[in-house]
Amino acid sequence: MKLDIINLKGSKVSDITANNNVFGVEPNNGVVRQAVLSEMTNMRQGTHSSKNRANVNGGGKKPWKQKGRGVARAGTIRSPLWKGGGTVFGPEPHRYNHKLPKKISRLARCSVLSSKAAEGNILVVESLAIDSHKTSIFVAVLETLKLKNKKLTLLITGYNENLDKSVRNLKNVNLVEAKKVSTYDLIDCDVLVTDKDSVKILNDLLSD
Repeated sequence: MKLDIINLKGSKVSDITANNNVFGVEPNNGVVRQAVLSEMTNMRQGTHSSKNRANVNGGGKKPWKQKGRGVARAGTIRSPLWKGGGTVFGPEPHRYNHKLPKKISRLARCSVLSSKAAEGNILVVESLAIDSHKTSIFVAVLETLKLKNKKLTLLITGYNENLDKSVRNLKNVNLVEAKKVSTYDLIDCDVLVTDKDSVKILNDLLSD
């Protein structure tokens, strides 16, 4: 499969061969769903918590004597039955981990890339490096490429300070290293914008 390579002015400069085992497979929606659910599960912090009767403040003294008042027995004002008491079986901090088999993860990413390629929603740029860190400069590039109002995932081969700073304030642009890209990163965009070196990385990474 051939993909056109353009420059930041929108002109075609050459083309690149994309591996058909990565960009031309039959999409498997079931596998994509499994991968996205797994990745979203692993993004959860798991810091939710509540206080049980041992953690709430106060309640060290017995409210009243055990017998003789004609009311129910009480050992602490922080009983779960009382207002202001502890929570019974409330949420506790714990980790959310779901390990996905490598073959499923690879097939899911290939499925999304193949769908994007078939729909014409992959744009290969010769280089995404820009000379300024100003957001306005990058917005001008998006206007030239007719991508200003679209949700984008940008794939790069390494850290670029100017590019990172210029897209930091753009809510519809997500910057990701090609070797670390997930299924969720690939599917959560209207157009996938990648430099030519990132295509080579995807060819090597996902064709095994």
